[in-house]
Amino acid sequence: MKTLKTQVAIIGAGPSGLLLGQLLHNAGIDTLILERQTPDYVLGRIRAGVLEQGMVELLRQAGVGQRMDAEGLVHSGFDLALDGRLAHIDLQGLTGGKTVMVYGQTEVTRDLMAARREAGALSFYEVSDVVPHGMKSDEAFVTFEKDGETWR
Repeated sequence: MKTLKTQVAIIGAGPSGLLLGQLLHNAGIDTLILERQTPDYVLGRIRAGVLEQGMVELLRQAGVGQRMDAEGLVHSGFDLALDGRLAHIDLQGLTGGKTVMVYGQTEVTRDLMAARREAGALSFYEVSDVVPHGMKSDEAFVTFEKDGETWR
């Protein structure tokens, strides 16, 4: 059995897992991310792309907002059409100045993966049989399979 030592193991390399890993890395906490799919598969999962302002700020705080700020589209409101009438919903006015950013979740994932690579942080893709052990103890660990080998 191969062994690794880390402070935090994150199961899943979607946007949430990657963002958590980036924020913890920036705080000096060692992390390992485990994902059952390939990186290409993860990037191929097309999802929504409207980010609320809180998420936009969090991505900037994580140090991965540069491309989002350059390529994303800020929206302060939107229009609804119903029964031949057009109604404008003023998000910025109704929320005390907040907006939303149109920037694809796939691009957020791509930015977070790149930041993790650049930082030299460990991510294992194509893992199986991920099992957390002793989560209520001071000796918690995770086991998983990668390329026919068992890791702890």
